[in-house]
Amino acid sequence: MAQGPLSGVRILDLSRVLAGPWATQTLADLGAEVIKIERPGAGDDTRHWGPPFTARADGSKGDAAYFLCANRGKKSVELDIATPEGAKIVRELTKSCDVVVENFKTGGLRKYGLDFAALSAVNPKLVYCSITGFGQDGPDAHRAGYDYMIQAMGGLMSVTGQPDGAPGAEPMKVGVAVADLFTGLYASNAILAALLHARATGQGQHIDIALFDVQAAMLANQATNFFVGGRAPTRMGNAHPNLAPYQPFPCTDGMVVIAVGNDGQFRSLATALGAPGLGADPRFATNALRIEHRAVLTAELSALTAGRTMKALMHALEAAGVPCGPVNTIDQVFGEPQAKHRGLEVTQMRGDLSAPVRTVASPIRMSATPVAYDLPPPALGEHTDEVLGPLRSGG
Repeated sequence: MAQGPLSGVRILDLSRVLAGPWATQTLADLGAEVIKIERPGAGDDTRHWGPPFTARADGSKGDAAYFLCANRGKKSVELDIATPEGAKIVRELTKSCDVVVENFKTGGLRKYGLDFAALSAVNPKLVYCSITGFGQDGPDAHRAGYDYMIQAMGGLMSVTGQPDGAPGAEPMKVGVAVADLFTGLYASNAILAALLHARATGQGQHIDIALFDVQAAMLANQATNFFVGGRAPTRMGNAHPNLAPYQPFPCTDGMVVIAVGNDGQFRSLATALGAPGLGADPRFATNALRIEHRAVLTAELSALTAGRTMKALMHALEAAGVPCGPVNTIDQVFGEPQAKHRGLEVTQMRGDLSAPVRTVASPIRMSATPVAYDLPPPALGEHTDEVLGPLRSGG
């Protein structure tokens, strides 16, 4: 196996679904050994979140595609941690692990003797990361958290979707579980920081990551727009609250996003569209003025783009230095020459399946310690004997 930057780091993954597994997959891609503990006979919930499902070599139904997206590079161990024997095995494994990741309800592992206090007594250097809906304290700490409800409660849906009065107006979730995904990324960052601290001091620690906290942090400029302006931002469809023009525009065969970031780019856009007078129009001279006159500007630009093909429009804009891009379907994303050049699709073999496993590559590129894809998403319990054998034999 390749030696990644986290080679030698051993992670016990008690998490399931998406936020926790996304964090541990990132660490696995970087070379950590990740041992995924799964319920006997059932495994991670997402193994059943389909269709679509993979097909086994014997013709039976395999894992759901959802499971494959977040579990590359891991070893699967079937173990019932709710039994005294299973909990004891987890405590034994913890002695040789650097990190534990779990996403049970707050306090849910205490009854099994698998909470931070219990496991850090076994291994004082342990980094223990808890991922929950609302954190380890506060009035909502007891509540379960799911991405969809967190997008709603955390404000994201209030700024996503068509504005009131427009066709189809309603608060809208994002098309992927971004609260879960961002939580996984924040968790992996925190784990790496805590590992550095543990190696420098010998002191482990408890990391408390909440989906609700992450969703609030993700509001970024929308939150500071509220803090500074005193008004809660609202849904604007595909328009940007702080920039114009910055949205999709129609073509004869689809839509192209035009993303103007400064006044010079706007003048270049106007020239590229054959309307230099638009760039000199005093109503559109600055970004603030373009936002003030957004409706008129959008209508004029749409009239200029509507008769062009996407290819012709992007060619003209790219030549003028105006940021733009097609609104691609997912199959078109992986057909892009840039996607093929960058190797954004990973293909791996797994012996029990009838076809190779295809997943999206890690976006991390490192010159000295590149990401290595050593293991495909595992079959349920595939590594139970390998991992637990030494413990059961007293080794």
